Amino acid sequence: MRVSTLKLFFIDALKSLKRNKTISTAAAATVAATLFILGVCLLVLLNVKTGISDVRSKVQVQVYFKDDITIDEQKIVLNKLADVPGITGIKFESKSDALAKFKQQLGNDNKTLVEGMDTRNPMPNSYVVSVSDSDYASGVVKALKDKNGSTLDGIEKIQDGRELVNKITTITNTVQWVGIAIFIILAGVSLFLIGNTIKLTVYSRRREIGIMKYIGATDWFIRLPFVIEGMIIGIAGALVTILVVYNLYRVLFNKIRSSFLTMNIIQPSYVLTFMSWEFILAGMFIGALGSIVVIRKFLDV
Repeated sequence: MRVSTLKLFFIDALKSLKRNKTISTAAAATVAATLFILGVCLLVLLNVKTGISDVRSKVQVQVYFKDDITIDEQKIVLNKLADVPGITGIKFESKSDALAKFKQQLGNDNKTLVEGMDTRNPMPNSYVVSVSDSDYASGVVKALKDKNGSTLDGIEKIQDGRELVNKITTITNTVQWVGIAIFIILAGVSLFLIGNTIKLTVYSRRREIGIMKYIGATDWFIRLPFVIEGMIIGIAGALVTILVVYNLYRVLFNKIRSSFLTMNIIQPSYVLTFMSWEFILAGMFIGALGSIVVIRKFLDV
């Protein structure tokens, strides 16, 4: 097909959209809403997965000792840990260090909660075991238990970060499925509105279409202008989505970074460099699909 023909189809599609301005705008707005939900879900999932990877690489196993633990029992624990793969470091945290950390976490506004703890320190001594990945945390816990599943002598409690990772993963999966469900519903609404726009165009040009069929025009020669029209609606919705998602995320990104300097999150530029193409392609697909479905159903070509 010649470029001049495609240009003619494109101009024709723009004229048709202008004639059905209201419903075309509604269709584009619905596509934008659909892609906005998709964009929000994608950004949430990407940031959560980035966060999970960050957390997984920083998971620590805290081995709390009883106050009456002996030096020999402490050495046994250390020897057991020496044989566990995936351990990147073992640090002894004294009672005073643990209390100082607890005070720092509480902040100045809750000083009354720690009054008197300096003389009667309730914090235990412990080993802080760092692992390269959260999967290795189970090996640490297993090494510090006997055949009956009880902790070794001198150990009060073992606390690992796997529970946090599992909770975050569960939340991520829930967000993913909710996002997919909302996207499917809005995509269906978009297809319906785009279909209605194309139906109006088909009806207004029914005589012209009849003549084209009579003189031997191919099916796709007749269908293509309507597909282009649907794709233009999809692209318009995608462009609106890109502007809205980028600006909202940029504001949110700056606020998060100002409050949590060390938090590892996706840069706003990712929306423009990568997600923009995903939005445009998704918009074109929704628009083209809506047009094709309607043409096959309401146009006997």
